[in-house]
Amino acid sequence: MARKTSKRWLWTLLGWLVACILFFPIFWMFLTSFKTEVAAVSTPPQLFFQPTLENYVAIQNRANYFNYAFNSVAISLGATILALLLAVPAAYAMAFFPTKRTKGTLLWMLSTKMLPPVGVLVPIYILCRNFGLLDTRIGLIIIYTLINLPIVVWMIYSFFKEVPKDILEADRMDGATTQQELIHVLLPLALPGIASTALLSIILSWNEAFWSLNLTTADAAPLTAFIASFSSPQGLFWAKLSAASTLAIAPILIFGWLSQRQLVRGLTFGAVK
Repeated sequence: MARKTSKRWLWTLLGWLVACILFFPIFWMFLTSFKTEVAAVSTPPQLFFQPTLENYVAIQNRANYFNYAFNSVAISLGATILALLLAVPAAYAMAFFPTKRTKGTLLWMLSTKMLPPVGVLVPIYILCRNFGLLDTRIGLIIIYTLINLPIVVWMIYSFFKEVPKDILEADRMDGATTQQELIHVLLPLALPGIASTALLSIILSWNEAFWSLNLTTADAAPLTAFIASFSSPQGLFWAKLSAASTLAIAPILIFGWLSQRQLVRGLTFGAVK
């Protein structure tokens, strides 16, 4: 018993150590956001200093944070909803009506994530320009949907595979149509997995930077472009950059913290098995 207790404490301490190491860059960025530019680059780094809000005031005067935040929310939610609308029927068909090409299709979808984004930048840019989608939320929603769709399909497919087929067969014997089976039986059973998939899709869309920097300028620019705007040819202003980064990641950190139980519950439902 004593050995088990000591081992449990050892693993607990190790877990806290790893968590502190991973969280330290965020903590240091948060501290730096309240420093002056001189204090931010001082050597050795200053742990104790006189905090100031001048960086937050400066970045708000330079750019409207709330416009960027609204774009991030609208694009992330829009891309997630569209991805789910496409992924749920696709995962349903492949999970319960598989063919000899189902596995190959799933692997092909996943292989698209291995393609470097810069490899398709030019054709995507030309398509967006020709269809009038440059610097629009609709354009980024479509791009983000296509980026996250393979992962969303794979996760929901895995969740659907965990649902006992006997339940669906019993529902069909009662005369349920495919639409009724999907909406009234399958979706409620797989709701934890679908919720965790939606949360992951929102996080991935929120953090996407490559396409937002190349396809937007001002009107549809999300928070990733907001952070990049504080990098200038004169150099990096670390204090202001830290303040902008803190404002950009704060909403998604709070969202992830509040939804962590649902996310873990959904992932353990079947996606990682």
